[in-house]
Amino acid sequence: MRIAWSRLSQILFLAAFFLLFIATEYRGKDEISPAVNSFFRADPLVAVSYILSWKAFTILLLPGLLTALFSMVLGRFFCGWICPLGTILDFVTRHIRKVGPIKVLKTRFKYYLLFTLLSAALFNVNLAGILDPIAILVRALTFFFYPLLGYSIRSSWAGLYGLIGEYRDYGAFFYAFLRDYLLPFRETFYPLAFMSLLLFAFIIVLERYEERNWCRNLCPLGTLLGLLAGFSLFRRLPARLCPDCTDCKGICPTGFDSEILQKGDCILCMECRLKCTHKRVQFLPRVMGKGKGRGKASTPPVMERRVLLGGLLSGFFLSRVFSFRTPSGQERLLRPPGVNDEAEFLKKCVRCGECMKVCLRSALYPALSQGGLYGLYMPVLIPRLGYCEYECNLCGQVCPTNAIPNLPLDQKKKSIIGVAVINKNHCLPYARKINCIVCEEHCPVPGKAIRFETVKDIDFRGKPVTLKRPYVLGGLCIGCGICENKCPLEGKPAIEVFSKKKG
Repeated sequence: MRIAWSRLSQILFLAAFFLLFIATEYRGKDEISPAVNSFFRADPLVAVSYILSWKAFTILLLPGLLTALFSMVLGRFFCGWICPLGTILDFVTRHIRKVGPIKVLKTRFKYYLLFTLLSAALFNVNLAGILDPIAILVRALTFFFYPLLGYSIRSSWAGLYGLIGEYRDYGAFFYAFLRDYLLPFRETFYPLAFMSLLLFAFIIVLERYEERNWCRNLCPLGTLLGLLAGFSLFRRLPARLCPDCTDCKGICPTGFDSEILQKGDCILCMECRLKCTHKRVQFLPRVMGKGKGRGKASTPPVMERRVLLGGLLSGFFLSRVFSFRTPSGQERLLRPPGVNDEAEFLKKCVRCGECMKVCLRSALYPALSQGGLYGLYMPVLIPRLGYCEYECNLCGQVCPTNAIPNLPLDQKKKSIIGVAVINKNHCLPYARKINCIVCEEHCPVPGKAIRFETVKDIDFRGKPVTLKRPYVLGGLCIGCGICENKCPLEGKPAIEVFSKKKG
């Protein structure tokens, strides 16, 4: 049985995606060279939204522009040959019984959605990462499936080890292999894990109504590539279903109909050409294909003014809604190291979650409300849950858009995240007249950003006591959060890190 080259390409790229996803993890080395951010850098939606919001270009996103250029020449090949989410949908859709399309989605809704996102980016609010298909898949894996896999295997290993008897040595070897090369460095369960799962599950559920429903009717990346495919030098012939044969409708993963080519839904999987019993299907240059085949080739639709204007206006209002933030929450809004301008960070971040995945001390989490509605899914540092490792710069290495700068380790150590402040109403030496040296002991900064002053005082029993009262040197503190994380007080800590960011 012959297999379309596109199917083989899908399998290879999906395997590459999972291998890069697993490689984007701390494995005992200070550098991560191959990372899943390669897929984001080849993503045209990420590149276009970045350029529109930041009004500049970075060489990191050149692969995305090349993908857009090749789509203008070849057609919408990315969806049918490369996209990992599209490949997963192709694998699961055949096992889902269809009940008929959703009529509201069979409109120009996808164009309104795309132009709304691009228009919002033009008005300095980059929201494309929320609905980017690669970001959706990476977040679902990072926040839910990958930690669950690690937790399940590690928690069940102790019980299995006692049952395998004489094969314990082989079992130990196999477990060591999984631990060192497959499982996450540590399992962190994130606040938005179920929201990420629900969005991914929603895309799968859409397959019940139509094959590649997400890709055809919602995906902003697919819509963008479909528009670019309108300039393709090649076209499919016949352009419509042959009157004496309708096999293409059952073969095509996007449900071939009279409008598939007009709407740019053809993903160039070549299944129709491979399985055409009459050998009629061809993909030819437009000049060569002129006058050949059955039916007249359709051209991609020219966007109506109401779609363009509607997307522009809705993007403007959406940007105003998402950019609103209450000032009260900004003092505790801590971004990853190297992020010195909040406005710049918001425009560049694609919400992929890679920085959170590689964070050694589980300090970074997806924001729910800390950064306002605009900051949804963007990384924030929560010291009470984790701290920024002084000897680590992995988050900057894996960021696909340089929203978190890839700083050399010596520069990263000097990067200011925030500044620690001692609450004397909670701190043990001040409030309870009990010595405590935890914060100073853990401070990683050379010369110590937390120091002591020795004072003599009277405790609550009326006895003289010599106390070491901590104080913070604001000029040395980088706000890594280890002092807040290690503070022995339960609940509210005696020392907290506050933001010093601009923007």
